[in-house]
Amino acid sequence: MTLPAVLLLVVFAYVPMLGNIMAFQQYSPYTGFFSSPFVGISNFARVFANPLFLNAVGNTLVITAFQLVFFFPVPILLALLLNSVLSPRLRVFVQSVVYLPHFFSWVLVVTIFQQIFGGAGLISQTLRNNGYSGFDLMTNPDTFLVLITMQSVWKDAGWGIIIFLAALGTVDPALHEAAASDGAGRWRRMWHITLPALRPVIILLLILRLGDSLTVGFEQLILQRGAVGAQVSEVIDTYVYYQGVVYGDWSFAAAAGLVKGLVSLALVLGANKLAHVFGESGVYKRS
Repeated sequence: MTLPAVLLLVVFAYVPMLGNIMAFQQYSPYTGFFSSPFVGISNFARVFANPLFLNAVGNTLVITAFQLVFFFPVPILLALLLNSVLSPRLRVFVQSVVYLPHFFSWVLVVTIFQQIFGGAGLISQTLRNNGYSGFDLMTNPDTFLVLITMQSVWKDAGWGIIIFLAALGTVDPALHEAAASDGAGRWRRMWHITLPALRPVIILLLILRLGDSLTVGFEQLILQRGAVGAQVSEVIDTYVYYQGVVYGDWSFAAAAGLVKGLVSLALVLGANKLAHVFGESGVYKRS
C-alpha cells in the first residue's frame, strides 16, 4: 500500500537531487550533465558575492522571524479556544469555517485580499464614500510583511489546529477534574495541564518549521512581487526561480538552492539538539 507513495517520493524528491551537480558545473541544457565543464565552487563564490542574493536571504529571514512570532502561535490559541467550547455543534461549525480557506489556492486568496484591501477594494471605497482618503495595502512595501502574514494566518491557521486538537484529545479528563477539585481555575489548569500536554507537539512542529523556514510561500510571494517590488518581496525561492528558469543561469540557481538546503538541514539538526537539551524527543532521538 505504501509503494506508490514511496515511488512518488523517490521520483520527485530524491532523483532530482542528482541535479545538484549543476552547482559545480557551467551547465547548459544543450550539452547536459556529462558534457558541461566542471568549475568547482566558483558558482558558490558568485552566490555569496551577489548583493541581490544577500537581499533575498535577508527578506527570507525577516519574513520567517516575523511569522514565527505572529503566525506560529495562532493555531495553538485557536485549538485551546475550540477545546473550551462545550457545544459540539458550535465547535464543528467553527472548525469548518476556519478550515475552509486552507483549500483555496493562493491566487484566490490574493484576489480576495485585493478586493478588500486594494486601492479599489471594499474598505478603501467605503472610506472614500464617507469623506476619508482611501488606501492601498496591496501595493505598499512598508506593510507588505504584515499583509503576507495576515494572508497566511487566514489561509492556514485553521488547518494547523488539527494536530493540536488531536494532542488535546489525549489529555486525561481526570487530571482536569482533580485539579478543579483542588481549587485550580481554568487558567491554572490550562497552564499546568493543557500546555504541558501540547509541549512535545509544539516543539516538534517548531523544529519542522525552522527546517522549512527558508521556504516562505513561493506562490504567495511571486504573485505579489510585481505590486510591491523585489526589494521587499524577493526571497530565496523566487530568486532561484528567476535566476534559473527566467534568466537561464542554471548553475548559479542550483548553487543558491543548495546553500538554502544545507542551511535548512543545519537548522533542523540544531533545533533538534536543543529539544534534546530540554528533555523532548524532537524529530528523532538517539537510542
